[in-house]
Amino acid sequence: MDEHRVAARHRVLKAGTISFGGDGIDCTVRNLSETGAALEVITPLFIPDRFTLIIPTDQLRRPCHIVWRKEKRMGVAFD
Repeated sequence: MDEHRVAARHRVLKAGTISFGGDGIDCTVRNLSETGAALEVITPLFIPDRFTLIIPTDQLRRPCHIVWRKEKRMGVAFD
């Protein structure tokens, strides 16, 4: 399979928060690059297409949008 990513992704296992409208949903960041991330959640229900991803250990706070969803995982691109 050909790789079409713009930036190399790095496997990680970090706690994150999907933040939107004053609410937050916990997630696990499974991989991370300069342009996006793969997230694992307990349930993909009620997560909007656009939100802010917060990774406290990296002091990262990035607005993003979902580019794919599959069961309990989703890929996001940073805006």
